[in-house]
Amino acid sequence: MRLLQNYHMHTARCGHAVGTDREYIENAIQSGYETVGFSDHTPFPDMGDRYVARIRMQPERLEEYVQSILRLREEYKSQIRILLGLEVEYYPNHFDDWKAFISPYPFDYFILGQHNIGTTYEELYSSHPTDDKTIVSRYVDQVIDAIQTGAFLYIAHPDLVRYNDTKDPFYRDEMRRLCEAAKGLKVPLEINLLGIVRGRWYPNPDFWEIAGGVGNDVIIGADAHDPGNVYPVDALAVAESMIERFHLNHIQNIL
Repeated sequence: MRLLQNYHMHTARCGHAVGTDREYIENAIQSGYETVGFSDHTPFPDMGDRYVARIRMQPERLEEYVQSILRLREEYKSQIRILLGLEVEYYPNHFDDWKAFISPYPFDYFILGQHNIGTTYEELYSSHPTDDKTIVSRYVDQVIDAIQTGAFLYIAHPDLVRYNDTKDPFYRDEMRRLCEAAKGLKVPLEINLLGIVRGRWYPNPDFWEIAGGVGNDVIIGADAHDPGNVYPVDALAVAESMIERFHLNHIQNIL
């Protein structure tokens, strides 16, 4: 398999990625990509003392982010197509304010990366190991609510929620509910290569078996937080084996 598009790359502005924007692009060109998109963790409107972001860029850096990517787009336009995006948490209490905050900028797309659940910022992290079924159900509810807005190109790492028993019929029913909603709304699901690179609990084969049965469209995302992981060959081979094993409908060019 040869990846020609990747819509999931971060920048050092989020506080947990490294490298310069240019290094990501140079590595993408060397890897043979035709299209790449930056989708750093979105800032939210300034909440003053009430909220300090832990895993995303600060609001005052949004302008710099946008202008950097637009300059690179122009500079490298004869070599690669560069898109401007954001990875977004959906918080219903702040969604309208967020849309207004980012509306002045020419974003090409947004991907849903739901790490937290609840109505407000980072209320409950969904990725701690848990036996609590309500966390799984709330995660699925929030993801479905998010994609029903029509704002998101695809769902990043949809299997992020970390329920301890992924063979449990309850887990399978909830993940099927997520997959069926995504298919009905024609929103692809992402096999996340960073999870493979870092040996995380996702991509979860039990989840992708369900997605294969539902017939979801599936995209591969590098989720690069380091220029060296823009095209992780070994992780891609693992993702390819999952696609073949579960008869997943892999798509590439969605923009």
